[in-house]
Amino acid sequence: MTQSTGNVQSSSAASKIYRNPTVRQTIRADLKRHWTIYLMALPVIAYYLIFHYGPMYGLQIAFKEFTPAKGIWGSPWSGFKHFESFFNGIYFWRLIKNTVLINLFELMFGFPAAIVLALLLNEIRNSIFKRFVQTISYLPHFISIVVVAGMMIDFLSRTGLINQIIGAFGIEPIDFLKESGWFRFLFVSSGIWQGVGWGSIIYLAAIATIDPSLYEAARMDGANRWKQTLHITLPGIMPTIVILFILQMGNMLTVGSEKVLLLYNPLTYETADVISTYVYRKGVLEASYSFTAAVGLFNSIISFILIVSANSFVKRISENKLW
Repeated sequence: MTQSTGNVQSSSAASKIYRNPTVRQTIRADLKRHWTIYLMALPVIAYYLIFHYGPMYGLQIAFKEFTPAKGIWGSPWSGFKHFESFFNGIYFWRLIKNTVLINLFELMFGFPAAIVLALLLNEIRNSIFKRFVQTISYLPHFISIVVVAGMMIDFLSRTGLINQIIGAFGIEPIDFLKESGWFRFLFVSSGIWQGVGWGSIIYLAAIATIDPSLYEAARMDGANRWKQTLHITLPGIMPTIVILFILQMGNMLTVGSEKVLLLYNPLTYETADVISTYVYRKGVLEASYSFTAAVGLFNSIISFILIVSANSFVKRISENKLW
């Protein structure tokens, strides 16, 4: 009897010793063990809490008749009035069409351009020439949008460099920035010129992580450069391509307003007016804060749905995914 009691007590003591730690104990132990890392991350966490998550309480003005005098809490509720006003507005489909088309063109031409440049740079064996090409392709990224827009206005005016060149071939001058049909091409092509070099850095970094023994084995099997690129390099950077593609899908309803505002005019509104510029006109110029908050919230919800859908689609057809 005494021996049985002793066994029970020892078993109980052992269960206490080997009991799984609670979540709180795990977090506390992790904080104690990695406190330096958490300390370094603290400014970043504080930044996002203060400047990204904190202002989200202001989203409620999308459902209110906000006036600065009454403040956010004092303004009366208006329900979905501003959403209905946006959906039934005469510019709704034009804004959606222009925003989606510009992003689609960037996805079709700008997204693969960085991949192609990275693959081409990877094939250059002359290190001096490779650095020269890299430097030239990176430089436009550091030019401000204002300067880029100014260059485009100068080059593309009726008396600009482009019209002088095509005039030498007997072609009539073209008002590139006053004809709506040219806007999307100019916007997307200038974006590719400015960002293709910088965008290729990520893919070059991904290529650098590929095991060199794979290339040696492929060469021994008689694979030429094209087959090595097709069967080793591209599969090696495919996870990076997929992640960046999913992130790009999340921006399908987002076009930076700065360059559009600098380049467009009432003559090109038909193809140049996008959601962000419409929000700028309504929110800043007409002080319709609740309406623009409703448009911004709609934009964010659609972007969230798109990024989740893209991730789910990619997860079904491949092993690569964002989460």
